[in-house]
Amino acid sequence: MTRSALFCAVLILTFLTTACGTESSSETDGEESWQLVWSDEFDGTAGTVPNSDNWTYDIGRGSNGWGNQELQYYTDRPENASLDGDGNLVITAIRESFGGASYTSARILTQDLFEQQYGRFEARLKTPYGPGIWPAFWMLGSNFETVGWPTSGEIDIMELRGQEPSKIAGSIHGPGFFAGNAITRSYTLPDGRFDTDYHLFAIEWSQDKIDFYVDDVRYQTITRADVSNRNGTWVFDQPFFMIMNIAVGGTYVGPPSQQTTFPQEMVIDYVRVYSKAE
Repeated sequence: MTRSALFCAVLILTFLTTACGTESSSETDGEESWQLVWSDEFDGTAGTVPNSDNWTYDIGRGSNGWGNQELQYYTDRPENASLDGDGNLVITAIRESFGGASYTSARILTQDLFEQQYGRFEARLKTPYGPGIWPAFWMLGSNFETVGWPTSGEIDIMELRGQEPSKIAGSIHGPGFFAGNAITRSYTLPDGRFDTDYHLFAIEWSQDKIDFYVDDVRYQTITRADVSNRNGTWVFDQPFFMIMNIAVGGTYVGPPSQQTTFPQEMVIDYVRVYSKAE
């Protein structure tokens, strides 16, 4: 599905260099009581495209490389997004000439198919790696097409610079705190890299705060008061939809280098969404 020109234009600053990024001490929470309300376990025959009841696509190069000078052409081909037959969805970035671009990839989203306000949103996955590779698991407000960005709000559950395969960032964007002024924090694995094993990336979102987790370790909490202290507006009180993609190049990561190998894959075991159990 081709996105509107508005989508392309308003994202020009969305993924600029993350501002105010700091690494935090980690904290493990106790068990919460959650009820599963939506999931995709990606079971099916190898080569099958994602379930169209759950996912749609962004297609093309966007305006100015989706507003971020990205280098890929997003497709809905199985070469760029398909099941592997072992219970995973694989999003693949390929070096190839296609549609005027030098790379292809996929960006899938649940817009108009599944959107939820509050709850726990999680994905278990392995990231790609390498200079110029930019995977992300993120969300936009369901009123995006009406009010635009950043008024719609954005939650970046996970984004990673491929040249830093042990570190991810979690961020929010909204009126008064967006792009280079986003509210954000990074998390670095104590051992290992995000591309060599599966890790669980999640948020727990309620009326007045959003908690960010890696492997159920909470590393950041952003509250309504934090936004107010930035002279911003809390817009996280409406349904949001999910997005998963691999970008190639762009303002956040720079271009691929001679050390970047292709194809690059993000292997997703599952995506699950919960609401608080009554």
